[in-house]
Amino acid sequence: MSNVVSALQGASFDDGIAKVEEMGLLGMITLRGDFADKKLIKAVKKIAGGMPDQRVIVEKNGQSAAWMSPDELLLIVPHAEAAGVAEGLNASLQGTHFLAVNVSDARAVFDVSGPHARSVMAKLAPVDFAEGAFEAGVIRRSRLAQIPAAFWMTQDGAFRVVCFRSVAKYAFDVLCVAAQKGSEVSAS
Repeated sequence: MSNVVSALQGASFDDGIAKVEEMGLLGMITLRGDFADKKLIKAVKKIAGGMPDQRVIVEKNGQSAAWMSPDELLLIVPHAEAAGVAEGLNASLQGTHFLAVNVSDARAVFDVSGPHARSVMAKLAPVDFAEGAFEAGVIRRSRLAQIPAAFWMTQDGAFRVVCFRSVAKYAFDVLCVAAQKGSEVSAS
């Protein structure tokens, strides 16, 4: 059995206007289906406490459901539990139109934190990161420089960024460049 490791094995940058760190292994399940289906709603509520509205991420007991598109959610659970959660979804949603796939090892996750985290994110994504426009619980699926990514603000004011594992080094590097000292900008 191979030893599972994160994309950048905990890489961190803390010599600028914000801290950038790879978050390590997280369990992630792509769930596609009809958001009006009662079985799907029940399954998501069991995992994350509720169904997220458009561009919202909901969380319960360290597990989340993030709206990704009109028929897609990203479920976030502890890495060690992801395979079991995906299997449970596949069993409980039988008879409905759905897809539940464990994508944990295909993704990389970063946190951008500190008083200038909004500034760092604003330099890389075409999103309004101003206070009041982007707050905790809001999620966007967009671009981070030249790569697709999803990002949201956590309750403590940090930004969580998810991208494909194949571009993890690029994502980390552009986040670090944007976080270099002397690079503060307005988030609006």
